Amino acid sequence: MFDHVTIRASDREASERFYETVLKTLELEQTYSGEHFAEWGTFSLAQATGEKPVTRRLHIGFVAPRNRNVDEFWRIGTEAGYRDEGAPGPRPQYSPDYYGSFLLDPDGNSAEAVHHEERRPGPIDHLWIRVAGLEASQRFYETVAPYTGFSLASEGPDRRTFAGADASFSVVSGTPTEHLHMAFTASDNATVDAFHPAATAAGYRDNGPPGERPIYHPGYYGAFVLDPDGNNIEVVSHNR
Repeated sequence: MFDHVTIRASDREASERFYETVLKTLELEQTYSGEHFAEWGTFSLAQATGEKPVTRRLHIGFVAPRNRNVDEFWRIGTEAGYRDEGAPGPRPQYSPDYYGSFLLDPDGNSAEAVHHEERRPGPIDHLWIRVAGLEASQRFYETVAPYTGFSLASEGPDRRTFAGADASFSVVSGTPTEHLHMAFTASDNATVDAFHPAATAAGYRDNGPPGERPIYHPGYYGAFVLDPDGNNIEVVSHNR
């Protein structure tokens, strides 16, 4: 499952206002807002910096409890002046009961409200991550799959979908998503310890060895590697 998905904004205040406006229509309340980040459950937002640039070209689908929430997400968003990327309606190309609407956040990332029969506990239903090399990204995520709780679920000509117990993400051919942080929950520190050497031994770039990060909270134990497009991938255990 996703532990957290973090994006960085060119203007945190503007992006926080966008997400606060539209996520309320999905009955997703902000769970924290502080100096360094804001969050809505497993989705978080932070200010971009020189060392941690703006997240671009991400698609994130948020769970809507009912079709009418999908309608409200789009209506409230467009009335507030945010950019339309697709009006509410069925999308049978995804599944027979798939109902979604789409907006662009202030940095141009695609935010979707989606309702379908397979309702996830939320707030994140799925991510679409654009990648430069589909096969290379598939190899990376298959390498780390034993430590993330996600496994390859389907293959198409332009995408690979990985699914876990309560969410999914797809890697999709295109101009790559940039500067995404995606963290997966581990049940113990040993999983974190195994993830990092498995990835680095396969040639993927280290972005932080296993260890406790008390800056987040006591017992926060994580490790980080970069995927082929430079996105920061973490496995983390909250052991106390």
